[in-house]
Amino acid sequence: MTTSLIQKYNVPGPRYTSYPTVPFWDGDININDYLKNIKMTFDKTNSDNGISVYIHLPFCESLCTYCGCNTRITKNHKVEQPYIKNILKEWEMYLEVFGDTPRISQIHLGGGTPTFFSPENLSLLIKTIKESSIVNGDAEFSFEAHPNNTRAEHLQVLFDLGFTRLSFGIQDFDPKVQEIVNRIQTYEQVEKLTLLAREIGYSSINYDLIYGLPLQTLDSVIDTIEKVNVLRPDRIAFYSYAHVPWLKTRQRKFTESDLPADEKKRELYVEGKKMFEQVGYKEIGMDHFALETDSLYLATKSKKLHRNFMGYSDSHTELMVGLGVSSIGDTWTAFGQNLKDFKAYNQSIEEGKFPIFRGHILNDEDLKIRKIILDIMCHFESKLENLPVALEDIQTKLKEIEDDGFIEYKNNTLFVTEKGIPFVRNICMQFDARLKRKKSEKQLFSKTI
Repeated sequence: MTTSLIQKYNVPGPRYTSYPTVPFWDGDININDYLKNIKMTFDKTNSDNGISVYIHLPFCESLCTYCGCNTRITKNHKVEQPYIKNILKEWEMYLEVFGDTPRISQIHLGGGTPTFFSPENLSLLIKTIKESSIVNGDAEFSFEAHPNNTRAEHLQVLFDLGFTRLSFGIQDFDPKVQEIVNRIQTYEQVEKLTLLAREIGYSSINYDLIYGLPLQTLDSVIDTIEKVNVLRPDRIAFYSYAHVPWLKTRQRKFTESDLPADEKKRELYVEGKKMFEQVGYKEIGMDHFALETDSLYLATKSKKLHRNFMGYSDSHTELMVGLGVSSIGDTWTAFGQNLKDFKAYNQSIEEGKFPIFRGHILNDEDLKIRKIILDIMCHFESKLENLPVALEDIQTKLKEIEDDGFIEYKNNTLFVTEKGIPFVRNICMQFDARLKRKKSEKQLFSKTI
């Protein structure tokens, strides 16, 4: 890849966990309208596909300076039970909206650090939700874990509750990188937990890794990936670091001069991809790799791969309920996000009010573009039919990307080429009508490379 192409396409751009992306939502949302969309999607899909539940557990004992998530830093574990109590209150409010017993197809515990919570409190949370629901036979339960505070009891209790997938946040094994981003765990800790999880019976283990972190070098990334390949997780998320210090002030502990930029950062991805593929991993969607035995790879082959605020998944429910501070719900036709402020969220729940502070009702154009972008993000292809604008206009916008060898057309279908996969965000941006109409003077997104 030439330096000129990298510089040309290294522009701020969304990661497309949703369309429209959050900065371009219409904003204020009538709660009753959002709840009507929830009820409509629930009635239409619950009996066949069920629903997904995302639970945001925001607490961490220490602050990772690279992190872009909504977290609350504390070593006071007395916060656990009151917070779980409010999540369960919020769940009860949704049960009233449903008006019927939900069938659960997915539960994901995200953070923050879900394993900040004691096994006993996590058990109370999940058991209560399960008791008010029907769990589908092929349900997928997953959680995120920090190697430093995940104990054998966490793994066993959650497995007994139905969790078969877990993700360890590692990011990098280099001590210098770990120190500057304040994410320190040893290889031996990760190895011990990985082996224990497999012994217990977990069917899919994911490692989160990040390239482009401060003080990273090609040698340090190679060393990290060599260690990862020895442990051979089923899945690997190999993310590009998103540097957004104007949004996350914690990232001001280091400066852009500490970061590998442009072609150096691209070199980290290229080398990592090569090393993963040499030992049998297949690239899945954007920033993800999986073994051929993993269900994520199988979903790719069968064109069932899906992407939402929980990441990539091998199954799809149109309704995803978000519980907890800052979590986002998705009805396919609407989005709603909970209050980000911890105290405000708790107060809203205690007053019996839904804590949603912003959202978006998708119009017909949104729904068409969402489908196109989702297909590109999951399958690296999309049929160019039922477009909200003329095909000629889209092809005109994509002409330069086509000339650079990133896409090609066949039978009215756009295909992302092997050369174009690292630039999939740039390709999706050409279909993003709201991004083009509402250009902001502020930088809203991290760079695409």
